[in-house]
Amino acid sequence: MRNTFCRLAGLAVAALIQGGLVGLAPAQTTPARPSVGEPPPQYVAPGSEPPAIPALPEAAAASELPVLYVTSVEVLRTSTDPRLDIVRVTALASSQGWSDPELVPTYAGKPLDDVLDLQLIATAPLQSQAADGFVPIGAVFTLEENHPFKGVRVRASENTIEVKPIPGLKQADITVDSCKDCIGKKFAEHGQAAAGQAGVVRQEDLPKILRWIIPSRGIKGITHNPNRLNLILGDDNTIVQAYWE
Repeated sequence: MRNTFCRLAGLAVAALIQGGLVGLAPAQTTPARPSVGEPPPQYVAPGSEPPAIPALPEAAAASELPVLYVTSVEVLRTSTDPRLDIVRVTALASSQGWSDPELVPTYAGKPLDDVLDLQLIATAPLQSQAADGFVPIGAVFTLEENHPFKGVRVRASENTIEVKPIPGLKQADITVDSCKDCIGKKFAEHGQAAAGQAGVVRQEDLPKILRWIIPSRGIKGITHNPNRLNLILGDDNTIVQAYWE
């Protein structure tokens, strides 16, 4: 009799323990790990408020920079009232990926020489672009009736065109090598090769903002310049890669 009671009591205790473990199992489950880019979970005492979670950093904003070359500036005057002057500008961007071109004054107020000074800027690409040739781009700017200006000057990264008096038109012939056919040719530093030499790309024929990188050289600096041409050279100065930052 006593043995039977002990066995029944032992079974009851085991059942209670088993029920307790089953009830606690969900609370002991390992918490899910946060996904990449999400903040870690916050653990707080019961009844207290969780601390503020710092905001995650946002992606870097796109930069508005001058385009590489301005190729023409034309100021047109409308023939009906109100008589407005329209500044129409064409230009060349260094690569694909430039967008939203616009003409912006370089300063406020009336200049001493009565020439409106404008800068042609655009949204630069966020990533490096292959040197596949210059890309045409353009913008317009409207001058109100009875404006005080006698001329217009437009600046790009590498050149400037001025039209005076207005209305008028002026153009620039850009003969700089865009490096779209550079790969496979040998690079020659300034003064090291004659003009027109087959299979050679001369430094003096390329854009002024230029960086060439030989196999044994590192890349210093963190400045990102979409108007800088980069050449990766092989052991014999052969251009193996050409890109705009």
